Amino acid sequence: MSPVLAGVLQLLALTAALALAYRPLGDYMARVYSSEKHYAPEKWIYKAIGANPSAEMRWPAYLRGVLAFSAVSVLFLYGLQRAQGILPGSLGFAAIDPDQAFNTAASFVANTNWQSYYGEQAMGHVVQTGGLAVQNFVSAAVGMAVAVALVRGFARSRTGELGNFWSDLVRGTVRILLPIAVIGALILVACGVIQNFAGIHEVGQFLNGHGFGGTQQWNGGAVASQEVIKELGTNGGGYFNANSAHPFENPTPFSNLFEIFLILLIPFAMTRTFGRMVGNLRQGYAILATMVTIWLVFTGLMMWTEFNHHGPALDAAGGAMEGKETRYGIAASSIFSVATTLTSTGAVNSFHSSYTGLGGGIQLLGMQLGEIAPGGVGSGLYGMLIMAIIAVFIAGLMVGRTPEYLGKKIGTRQIKFAACYILITPALVLCFTAAAMALPTPGNSMTNSGAHGFSEILYAYTSGANNNGSAFAGLNADTQWFNSTIGIAMLLGRFLPMVFVLALAGSLAEQKPVPETAGTLRTDKPLYAGLLVGTIIIITGLTYFPALALGPLAEGLAS
Repeated sequence: MSPVLAGVLQLLALTAALALAYRPLGDYMARVYSSEKHYAPEKWIYKAIGANPSAEMRWPAYLRGVLAFSAVSVLFLYGLQRAQGILPGSLGFAAIDPDQAFNTAASFVANTNWQSYYGEQAMGHVVQTGGLAVQNFVSAAVGMAVAVALVRGFARSRTGELGNFWSDLVRGTVRILLPIAVIGALILVACGVIQNFAGIHEVGQFLNGHGFGGTQQWNGGAVASQEVIKELGTNGGGYFNANSAHPFENPTPFSNLFEIFLILLIPFAMTRTFGRMVGNLRQGYAILATMVTIWLVFTGLMMWTEFNHHGPALDAAGGAMEGKETRYGIAASSIFSVATTLTSTGAVNSFHSSYTGLGGGIQLLGMQLGEIAPGGVGSGLYGMLIMAIIAVFIAGLMVGRTPEYLGKKIGTRQIKFAACYILITPALVLCFTAAAMALPTPGNSMTNSGAHGFSEILYAYTSGANNNGSAFAGLNADTQWFNSTIGIAMLLGRFLPMVFVLALAGSLAEQKPVPETAGTLRTDKPLYAGLLVGTIIIITGLTYFPALALGPLAEGLAS
């Protein structure tokens, strides 16, 4: 079987598995967030934190809950890292430096999981399981809660109430993420992913230049349980520095395909949840069609550019195999790469910096779209709904009618919130990239010069501000400058957009429904899905094309 055919079959199998899970999971999540019942474990949590899960919140109160919980999470995770040297079971791991502790705390709370450290050398079991793994759950649940609040804004009328943040947070964690993670962890263990609390031990003998000799040090860990939620919650932080290319995290082609499935599972299924909660499944299908179209086109382009990159050292491998694991090959690596950059996951099973120039450009563009195809857990849905509002507004301008979406008028107030949302992340990416290139010290961290060196820095800030977390890895980001500025970009890129999402949700919930007329734009038809795809590509292209032209496009055209 040719590698290309094998890749196509893997893509078809992945699509079929996602299609089978789409309806039951989407409907289940809709029931979870619509239920008024609270189970006993959830009641214990509410009592412990002093929350009333039945109290409805307007958007300012909902936002305060999001920000307060996230601020406490940053402080807790920062303190845990700084105290690592005196924690029981630290296995000799030292306390993390202040700038790196801030960066890591910001990263995991913001659902970014950017790592400027070697996981197996820096973090002990307590920080890994009690800090990082916990944030993998709750940061994902925060994103899902904000998405559900926006959906309620469309579904409700003549009220500013969006639900209860604490209830949404707990339900998302306990009823959705935790059960799937338990099942997924068992599957990963069966695939060979390790799950233990072993300390550091030496293994050998290894081949060296003079034959057998030498040893290496390895440490164990509760890897399967962290690996599953890092993918399921679109987090991305690896237990080991090699991330999902490490055989302890991702040992076989099947585990690789299963991890891609976990990455895409909830973001795609949330479109069904959206359609169910607004009472119109066709609206969910239109959003799904937009996401699937972009995902398949990006995957096809990535496989094409990696398989067709030629050169004396590449032809024998059938394509660009540099930086890719032989146990996955070009196709599986390309599928994983697109899945992780079109979502806010950031996990990697290959060295992104070693992709072709155009391949690296596809990765960058996937993040610069806003990671909405299908995007992160929760963030992908609310990001796509913002773009849906922009598309409706553009269509209204074209035909001279007041734009409407799901029975709600899109007026000046709503479009201002949407415009602010789409401007925040590009401003963070481009301003921080410009500063890093202009100042003398940050440039010393670049391994490469020229277009690829610029791409390393552009990728770093694109990844951080979009809450992705992957890296070109040729950049030494473990410096005070990058730890601090990328940490700031991650926090602002995560929580500032949420301010405008929740404000938009509140303004929509206050409106009364607008009756559909013959002139109403049908937003559940293929024509609208095509308009939405075009809007996304045009807005992203106008925003980022100059920067992409200086980096990956210049590199790709020169090669």
